[in-house]
Amino acid sequence: MSGRIAPVVLHLEGLCLRYAQRVIFEQLSAKIHPGVTFVQGGDGRGKTTLLRVLAGEQRGQTGSLKVNGISLGDQPQAYRGQVFWADPSATEWEQTTALDYFKSLVPRYAQWDELLLGELVAGLSLAQHIEKPMYMLSTGSKRKVWLAAAFASGAAVTLLDEPFAALDKTSIGFVLELLQDAANHTTRAWVVADYEAPAQVPLVAVIALGD
Repeated sequence: MSGRIAPVVLHLEGLCLRYAQRVIFEQLSAKIHPGVTFVQGGDGRGKTTLLRVLAGEQRGQTGSLKVNGISLGDQPQAYRGQVFWADPSATEWEQTTALDYFKSLVPRYAQWDELLLGELVAGLSLAQHIEKPMYMLSTGSKRKVWLAAAFASGAAVTLLDEPFAALDKTSIGFVLELLQDAANHTTRAWVVADYEAPAQVPLVAVIALGD
């Protein structure tokens, strides 16, 4: 970056999260810069939980979050408008068509890119599915819907949980290309949680949660 210090898009400080006697996070802090940050961990190590916390969907016992200086604690609605998160296991959109789901996101994300969405729908072979209710789609097709929305959102922070799960080989290659482009972005940050880092995608940082 020509010697310039990259800005901090997302700042997480002092996160503590416990369930009963189990400690999930203890004083976890991180500064997330533009590009792709990888969250690595084995089963039960808190990868998805961390993404939910970063999305403002789940709170820890302690900890603060800011996106571009906007605090979750002080301005929760404005904060969430800076972050894209879709839980792959969510069922709330089952009766909604993919097209209506996309339309519902437009008011939330000021940088929503309709032109890019069209390219994503084509690249992920979703055109034949966007007018079907979600319950009619396969697991892989639902995940493609979330991915298309994620990249079209224009959000300052985009959270992706196991983005290649249930995808066909062609779609995996397409998503890898998107992440390779994302790695060079100067203002947007992607946080990818998975077991292994995405192949040939330059990473700005790794948050290791343990095996």
